[in-house]
Amino acid sequence: MKKLFPAPLLSLSLAVLWLVLNLSVSPGNLLLAILLGIVAPQLMAPLRPLQARIRHPGTILRLILRVGADVLVSNLLVFRSVWQAGRRPPRSQFVHIPLDLRDAHGLAALAMITTVVPGTVWSELALNRSILLLHVFDLDDEASFIEHFKTTYERPLMEIFE
Repeated sequence: MKKLFPAPLLSLSLAVLWLVLNLSVSPGNLLLAILLGIVAPQLMAPLRPLQARIRHPGTILRLILRVGADVLVSNLLVFRSVWQAGRRPPRSQFVHIPLDLRDAHGLAALAMITTVVPGTVWSELALNRSILLLHVFDLDDEASFIEHFKTTYERPLMEIFE
């Protein structure tokens, strides 16, 4: 069974997504959804050799809520900064953030979080995964930003994945 469905949740998600995107549950679409749900994960299995181990699932909900709140607040701050750019131009800069997180899944989640929060862009990760270079659109205090980043995003991801 594991050979037919290496990632059952992915299979189900792909099949449902196919049906939702086509807005039809016709026999042909059902057949294609099932086929996609079976074949795609089998083809993608070699691309994902590491199995993620989630240690504290409750932390995931808190992190999602925190990221959602940060997205809303950051949208407003970036809007205000762009709106007032004539009076006070944004102080954008690159920030080197030392990382304690080493898990590949945690780093991937951190990359997604930083790209979804307006005002931050993931720029580069050191080869040894110890330092993250992040571009910040408008930065007041580098030290407090680093502490906020590590406390808000890195530590919960470490709790989840390590």
